[in-house]
Amino acid sequence: MNKKILFLTLRIFSATGGIEKVCKVVSMALNGLSKNLQVFSMYDKTGDADEKYIEAAIFRGYNQQKIKFVWDAVMKGTKMDVIIVSHINILSIGYIIKLLSPKTKLVLYAHGIEVWGPLSIIRKKMLQKCDTIIAVSNFTKEKMIVQYKLANEKLAVINNCIDPYLPVIDHKEKDESLKNRYHFSNNDIILLTLTRLSSKELYKGYDNVLISLTHLKDRFPNVKYLIVGKYDIAEKNRLDKIISDYSLQQYVVFSGYVHDEELAKHYCLADIYVMPSKKEGFGIVFVEAMHYGLPVIAGNKDGSKDALLNGRLGILVDPDNQEEIDAAVEKIIVNRQQYIPDRNLLAEAFSFSSYKEKLSSVFNQL
Repeated sequence: MNKKILFLTLRIFSATGGIEKVCKVVSMALNGLSKNLQVFSMYDKTGDADEKYIEAAIFRGYNQQKIKFVWDAVMKGTKMDVIIVSHINILSIGYIIKLLSPKTKLVLYAHGIEVWGPLSIIRKKMLQKCDTIIAVSNFTKEKMIVQYKLANEKLAVINNCIDPYLPVIDHKEKDESLKNRYHFSNNDIILLTLTRLSSKELYKGYDNVLISLTHLKDRFPNVKYLIVGKYDIAEKNRLDKIISDYSLQQYVVFSGYVHDEELAKHYCLADIYVMPSKKEGFGIVFVEAMHYGLPVIAGNKDGSKDALLNGRLGILVDPDNQEEIDAAVEKIIVNRQQYIPDRNLLAEAFSFSSYKEKLSSVFNQL
């Protein structure tokens, strides 16, 4: 592909959130598809570039110099064939470029809650100006079509994929140092949720998993729940009260923030990944958990359905139905082997090579 492409992002390499992970993979895929790629990042520094994904020569970080980022993006963008915007918060830059250079194609990545609305009148107008919107799940695509009366052909769905540099670890043995850190025994059945715990984002479903423990612990006294991720004080206090009210202190462990280098070992420490969320745009953590051989339980009311291929790779539950959550966890505890995801199906749906092919197809249609 000989198209000149400018990829505009908020951040790629200096943070480790879900959208940043997506941007790394998008950059790498574009780098393999085009010999004329430039990547501008508002918050990264130029030296943050990880050359496993893209060469430093085509990456520029603006270290929060927002005015310079906007100016350079507009000046460069009007000379490019395609502008890709990683987040609706910077779609205005792509919109300006499109007004100045109508022949330039404008592509927006739509991840989830940030585009589910309601949006301002000007942002709705900007969406209409996009040539293509890449939604990371069918859920997000359908929600945007209904919410903003967008034409079906304007939206393409490309599910997020497994980072090709995600470590491969044999799940046969659990890491002894982690077992000692969290005081787990060899016989413990470990449930895992990996997410940020925020008092402003009460939709991940981990509180419902805590309630499940109250029903499961009598039958499975060795069940434990490991919650991995940063937390704010208000949310930690709320969860501590639930734990205290139901006498779950010996069953629940909060790890706090865990560095990327240790995430693989944490996945492999667990027996089941469970996160009955209600507002996932896609849920890359589900795919990562399956990459490490974990049976997965997710909610059926959001983009998680795409990550589990509508139940072909794991169990989907109503996140508002406590009995369904309890039953799903119990099913896997009783017969874990039956729910280990199909690795071939996982690779077919979410490998980097498959992602690159889908992205190439979208660009060929522009």
